[in-house]
Amino acid sequence: MQTEMQGQEKVGYHKGALSVLTKEREEMMRILQIVESLMQMHVKELKELGIDLTGKKSTDKKNKKNIDEIL
Repeated sequence: MQTEMQGQEKVGYHKGALSVLTKEREEMMRILQIVESLMQMHVKELKELGIDLTGKKSTDKKNKKNIDEIL
């Protein structure tokens, strides 16, 4: 009886942990989507201002970093 109860407690513990982690993952994905949206907005605005973030127009690519390298 004692070991059966301990087994049930372990199962409950792990199920609870997975439930919490699933909610945390969902929240992280929501935050990531917001951040990605904000980044895209800023990239778009910079492009409209004539700033090239890809470095394709740069004549000296060795000294200029891509935005992903900076971040």
